[in-house]
Amino acid sequence: MFKKILVANRGEIALRVMRTAREMGISTVAVYSEADRGALHVRFADEAICLGPAASSQSYLRGDKIIAEALRLGVEAIHPGYGFLSENAAFCQAVTDAGMVFIGPTPHAIEIMGDKLASKRAVAEYNVPMVPGTPGAVSDPDEALRLAAEIGYPVLIKASAGGGGKGMRVVERPEDLKAEMARASSEAASAFGNGAVFVEKFVTKPRHVEVQVLGDTHGNVVHLFERECSIQRRHQKVIEEAPSAILTPELRAAMGASAVAVAQSVHYTGAGTVEFLMDADHKYYFLEMNTRLQVEHPITELITGIDLVREQINIAAGKPISFRQEDLRIHGHALELRVYAEDPTNRFLPDVGTLHTYRRPQGPGIRLDDGFEEGMEIPIHYDPMIAKLCAWGANREQAIDRMLRAIAEYRINGVKTTLAFGAFAIDSVPFRTGDFDTKFVEQHFDPEKLKRDNADEAEIAALLAARLHSQRQVSQGAASAVSRPRTAWQLNRS
Repeated sequence: MFKKILVANRGEIALRVMRTAREMGISTVAVYSEADRGALHVRFADEAICLGPAASSQSYLRGDKIIAEALRLGVEAIHPGYGFLSENAAFCQAVTDAGMVFIGPTPHAIEIMGDKLASKRAVAEYNVPMVPGTPGAVSDPDEALRLAAEIGYPVLIKASAGGGGKGMRVVERPEDLKAEMARASSEAASAFGNGAVFVEKFVTKPRHVEVQVLGDTHGNVVHLFERECSIQRRHQKVIEEAPSAILTPELRAAMGASAVAVAQSVHYTGAGTVEFLMDADHKYYFLEMNTRLQVEHPITELITGIDLVREQINIAAGKPISFRQEDLRIHGHALELRVYAEDPTNRFLPDVGTLHTYRRPQGPGIRLDDGFEEGMEIPIHYDPMIAKLCAWGANREQAIDRMLRAIAEYRINGVKTTLAFGAFAIDSVPFRTGDFDTKFVEQHFDPEKLKRDNADEAEIAALLAARLHSQRQVSQGAASAVSRPRTAWQLNRS
């Protein structure tokens, strides 16, 4: 087993990895930028190295410096967390070439699954359902028009590399295809350095359902059930739950088997997630594979009892997965709300600043993964996520009720957050009934209602504060009249 690992990340995920490492008796090295000098993950680690200025390109993305410092400190393995260098095949290879272990998949798996067309080719022989579309990249607009006619409108033009909604265009009519294709290709080239796009059938009323997988170096691959991730803004997840509210046991088993097949297609090792689109008829299609630990991994841990980071570290050390597929059961239900420093009433734009008040929720079934404390600043340089708020319940209803209670308890002042949006979404009729898809925000979210609710809450708080202040003055005056010692002048006057 490793004696020392370096966590090449920041914030809550760095802390998450370090906590499990400490439980395993492994010392940890933190890396940080000048903007994160006082961060919690820096204080928690046994050793810490400053990588450079705040900009990611000069700090957290400096793979060469991370490797050099790791070697200097006698590090045996590097855990990349998620984001930054976690899905960088070149960094993975460089870590391996330096004689250390990359806690994650092989460079080959990262490279294949990081390209949507290459990943589809890899899983093609495994009978995994795929959205009808072009087998390769398309550069000729006339060829794209012909293929789109065969597939049937609406179609989705999609960047081969990257994600996060960049390089994606929905085309409803043939006359719009050429222009939208040019825009998608240009955006993809700018964002990912690769302008290749492909065309596929656009799935109407899509749901985003993903399956957690683990693979080891002994040929074992298992799945740890699914997560529903359909509530998104800007094609990025905000609320997740496990298990999905709509899957039957038969569909769950089929999706799990497909996810295992995807992992087997690249001899996958470590933790990964296979993402599927599901249509209104509950037919599912392979979307992509994320070759890292996911932000939403805690809810899988809550319903399975498996520490995914511990499994990652053990697998990287050459050990087999500690359980078999038949050992797993779903226990209860779990929800996760990503608490971002964003303003939901203003198109979810970042709202960074200082956490003047920061009070964490507590109580039964609540888990909070965060990397901040009161008085700290949310840096403008990185993703504005403050925390991952999770709630577990014996069933979905209890998990929802606990989440709503936790949101009400969570006190954050100084920045706007997604807490109010989370309460709105989770308590909405579509969510409670399970009748929603990836268009939830566009179809059901009313920013004006949130503004009105916030204004009403502010007015009530102001009235309550004024009343309490008035009562305090009255009570202080009464106390003064009753208990204040009489002066000599008063005694002489009586």
